[in-house]
Amino acid sequence: MSVVLAASAAVLALTAAPAAAHVEVKADKAQAGAADVTVTFTAEAESSKAGIASVKVALPAGIAPADVTWVSGPPGWALTADADGYTVTGPALAVKQDAGYAVKIAKLPADATDLAFKTLVTYTDGKVDRWIDAAGTDNPAPVLKLAAAAPGTATSSAAPSPAATSAAAAVTTTTAPVTTPGDAANDEADSSATPWVVLAVVVVVGLAAVLFFRWRRRGESGGPA
Repeated sequence: MSVVLAASAAVLALTAAPAAAHVEVKADKAQAGAADVTVTFTAEAESSKAGIASVKVALPAGIAPADVTWVSGPPGWALTADADGYTVTGPALAVKQDAGYAVKIAKLPADATDLAFKTLVTYTDGKVDRWIDAAGTDNPAPVLKLAAAAPGTATSSAAPSPAATSAAAAVTTTTAPVTTPGDAANDEADSSATPWVVLAVVVVVGLAAVLFFRWRRRGESGGPA
């Protein structure tokens, strides 16, 4: 009886356990902040009817598609950058043949402890294996564990240098308009001439008024004013 119970418990444990990751990842320098890191992936072939046609990867935060370059892979395969990662593809692989390839990443994030590379494996019959979920689930994404960054490694969120800050301030500073000596002299001359112009206008208006009233009185009296 005890043997039967033990066997039943073992079967239940195996049934309840999540599936192992079917895309493996490793790196030659698995350390936060490391540069020129060669990362190797192995996507296991899950289909018994079709071969792997392509592998698409969504890069984790802190790594841009432009930071990834092709190193090696199946004959005829190549890497193409996408908006959020890259795709490796080429002649379809044979049924049950794993897709193993390597890329080089310019620099790993300095403040990361692990990196999840969500992966889609597409087969020639259109079937897609989606290894994009969290660890411990049925479809976990491959995760690269990282050692802590070396002391003094700069992070991507570092504050700008004082020189850069000063330069930015200089660009955005508004300068006052420059007045030349000639402009100042012209402004002064215009200011000094203004009272004389006003006086001339007043005199002309006054003379016109006097002449008007004299003409009017002359007309009313029928003779000289």
